[in-house]
Amino acid sequence: MDTPPPLTRPTPPTDADVAAFREQLGRPPRGLRAIAHRCPCGLPDVVETAPRLEDGTPFPTTYYLTCPRAASAIGTLEADGVMRQMTERLREDAELADAYRAAHQDYLARRDAIEELVGFPSAGGMPDRVKCLHVLVAHALVAGPGVNPLGDEALAMLPEWWRKGPCVSVPDSGPEAASGDGEKTAEGGTS
Repeated sequence: MDTPPPLTRPTPPTDADVAAFREQLGRPPRGLRAIAHRCPCGLPDVVETAPRLEDGTPFPTTYYLTCPRAASAIGTLEADGVMRQMTERLREDAELADAYRAAHQDYLARRDAIEELVGFPSAGGMPDRVKCLHVLVAHALVAGPGVNPLGDEALAMLPEWWRKGPCVSVPDSGPEAASGDGEKTAEGGTS
């Protein structure tokens, strides 16, 4: 991709965001804390989840990619062996391995700022291997360029998934949804 999506600030989820999430993943959100990144179309493409779900189950995937178009394109990269190639490069390139370990530390610090999950790994296979490009791309979108080198690489390999317009149709996806305005309620929606 020539131009990656711009950074966006995290925002509380609106009712329209929750509806978009339901359409994107076909299920209600679990542990939803914030819209961590917005697609250029205005819909959520990465959500921030709580380190523990409502029932107390640990959920170490802090940044969860929700856009089905982006997820499908990443799935193609995974099927083409990109994860295996990246893992091999981690073994051979000490500088890349150091940068990837730093990405792991960044991910843990962001998760631990919400709640510490003692003894749980970060996500995506960090720090020693590449297990899930979806997580690495989500981290790269939220953290911005230069934080997760392999997330940045995978993001650069993707098409501009937003060019065809929103991935899902949400009746209430007007300006409030795109800006993230709205008060968060205890249920994770907006009032």
